[in-house]
Amino acid sequence: MKKNERISGVLKCLAAEYPQLYLNPDADLQEAYRRVVLRGEEPERKSLAHYQGDPADREELMDTPAGQVRVVTLGNRRDFELVMRGLMAAKFGPLTPIPESQGAAMVTVFNWPRIHAHLARFPEDERAAELKRFTSVKENDVDMLVVLSRGPYSHVNAAAAGCTEEEWLALSDTIRRTHELTHVICRRQFPGDVAPIRDELVADAVGLYAAYRRFDRKLEELFLGIQDGRYSGGRLGNYTDRPEEITAPVCAALDRMDAAIHAQPEVIPFALIPALMTAADIGENAK
Repeated sequence: MKKNERISGVLKCLAAEYPQLYLNPDADLQEAYRRVVLRGEEPERKSLAHYQGDPADREELMDTPAGQVRVVTLGNRRDFELVMRGLMAAKFGPLTPIPESQGAAMVTVFNWPRIHAHLARFPEDERAAELKRFTSVKENDVDMLVVLSRGPYSHVNAAAAGCTEEEWLALSDTIRRTHELTHVICRRQFPGDVAPIRDELVADAVGLYAAYRRFDRKLEELFLGIQDGRYSGGRLGNYTDRPEEITAPVCAALDRMDAAIHAQPEVIPFALIPALMTAADIGENAK
């Protein structure tokens, strides 16, 4: 099978909606991304040759307590990294690396094809004013999208998780998906309440509960890179430049989170969010 025949319908649909994905982060400059993302210009070429494609690629519209969420899963790790770099390139530059321990993200993206389709219904001399009016409502032109990869959660291997490869891949998918949906729920229901480390702890705990129906404290420490109460290198370092300093308060938060989950009757995972947000608070200086 030729490479371009392997490109999934998911990738083709994504690029049609977000044309910056036609650009190649390994070859195109930040300015090219800015022209497409910030000005709505068409890419000079529309190629998907830099992607591999994978049979596991899929797209879902998932129901949550905060409404529906569009979730895209990419089976090829390289494709996931290219998509993430492409979606963030206008702001951070196309060469910004994606950490191995990151397997998912919640992103907001301008949808220029939707804007252009709307403006096409107006006379040319009215379009500038209509553009301003239309884009003043965020939901008209900005999409919230969850992008997931397939692979071991937090780059933790199956042996360390105490599973077979197949079991751990399935559990990782549940944890990762629920983790990102938890972020969406929190942003929609508590838009002004953002604490990066606390939010990661909460999302991990809800994901673990969805996968195991309990909070696995030891597994969570593996995710974060904590061993015997010390930071040894892991995902915690993705959210702060001083992970060693906050390891003790994070461990204390994990104790409180474990107790909060045990105090709850069996519930749907997302119902744990309010109690966990309180339990996982490690203070404003952790931001």
